Amino acid sequence: MRNSILSMTVVAVAIAASSGFAVARDQIKIVGSSTVFPFTTAVAEKFGQTGDKTPVVESTGTGGGMKLFCQGVGEGTPDFTNASRAIKEKELKTCMDNGVTPIQIKVGFDGIVLANSKSGKPLELTKAQIFLALAKEVPGADGKLIANPNKMWSDIDALLPNAKIEVLGPPPTSGTRDAFVELAMEGGAKKFESLAAMRKADKKAFKKVAHAMREDGAFIEAGENDNLIVQKLEANPNAFGIFGFSFLDQNADKLQGARIDGEFPTFEKIAAGDYGVSRSLFIYAKKEHVGVIPGMEEFIIEYTSDNAWGPDGYLADKGLIPLPDAERESQAKDARSLKPVSM
Repeated sequence: MRNSILSMTVVAVAIAASSGFAVARDQIKIVGSSTVFPFTTAVAEKFGQTGDKTPVVESTGTGGGMKLFCQGVGEGTPDFTNASRAIKEKELKTCMDNGVTPIQIKVGFDGIVLANSKSGKPLELTKAQIFLALAKEVPGADGKLIANPNKMWSDIDALLPNAKIEVLGPPPTSGTRDAFVELAMEGGAKKFESLAAMRKADKKAFKKVAHAMREDGAFIEAGENDNLIVQKLEANPNAFGIFGFSFLDQNADKLQGARIDGEFPTFEKIAAGDYGVSRSLFIYAKKEHVGVIPGMEEFIIEYTSDNAWGPDGYLADKGLIPLPDAERESQAKDARSLKPVSM
């Protein structure tokens, strides 16, 4: 028995050494998306109640989390990263170049909302109007691009409020920003004949125009702290903020979501695919750390349990929109078998 324990210890030390660990941590470390943060934190707290050490979860933004996650293997690097978008090809290449094999787990859906204080006027917008409000350049009367001249919402449409355009949003490192420009800004840009033609002729040029946000004060980069955005919205009822539906849901007593293309952001509309600005949410596990950092497999099992991410699970109470039953089953199977991500 003693020899068996000694052998197991030698094997564990050998694995740790080959993975770049000096002394393996006994606590899981997680970084990444501020949108996925509350969901993963809830799972971490539940996991900690089982007797294991509660994982440390940090909100660094999707891009920042990927950078930390992909920088290498070892106790100084995170074991998981949260992401409000799928890993990019260049990020996956960086991971692989640094000896990191990511395991991708799609955990559910979320909507991206444009919201303001309940003390302000509600807003009804189309994606085209969102583009006209926030793009750095917009088509002029002849279809050629000009610096965005719209200062007031009513400059876009007389039916919109006669109030200054002021929108607080996340920085370029945020997955919420990535998804917003892809779903809302690109979706709006395509509605203009000249930009639709540009998209057909040169997709890169089109994306450059569609993704370029205003720099004249109408759009304000407010960082990754959604709570700070809420405080600013309460102080200025005419200002709007961009963040995930789950955060709107948690602050429903203070904030109201704008109707976009005829639909309000609600749990049911996002789950049904009717709300047009919605996205998938992910977590990524570092395969090389499994078996070295205690509890990683068990944490994956907890996250992918129906008690957590199912329709009646505790994450749904936090605002996570569950995956369809068949997809949840498939994702859980791949995650628990530690299947590496493939583009």
